[in-house]
Amino acid sequence: MNFDYSNKGVYCLIFKNKPSKVTTGKLGDISFKEGYHVYVGSALGTGGLKRVKRHISLSKNRDKNPRWHIDYLHISHCFKLVATICTITDKKYECLIAQKLIQNNWNYIPDFGCSDCSCQSHLFYRKNNPIDEIKHLFLEFGLEPYINNLNFK
Repeated sequence: MNFDYSNKGVYCLIFKNKPSKVTTGKLGDISFKEGYHVYVGSALGTGGLKRVKRHISLSKNRDKNPRWHIDYLHISHCFKLVATICTITDKKYECLIAQKLIQNNWNYIPDFGCSDCSCQSHLFYRKNNPIDEIKHLFLEFGLEPYINNLNFK
């Protein structure tokens, strides 16, 4: 299936990481447990889900200065982007997904990636690979997930 990234939508980035401490802009030093971190983002602007391609490129090449909280994880050698999950929608599901993860007792990094909303976080932690959990959450909201498993170093 060929996915059209020019559409608007919502996405999750799934990182596998080593235990580490990452300096993350104004949030300062954050300690991360080994496991998986999931970032929930939206792409409702004019570029649509092409934003996801930017995330993939930054994780692969680590060639740009960080601008957003999530960029600091992309450029850290302790984090590896292992998958993206996208869906096409023009509705604001980003915060609904983040709130649902908190309701489902996911651990989270306070204030991460949510400076433009009232959420507690948009970055969540799981010890084991959460790809199936995220897929089922998308389906629970009636969203069709497109999963892109990444295998670059």
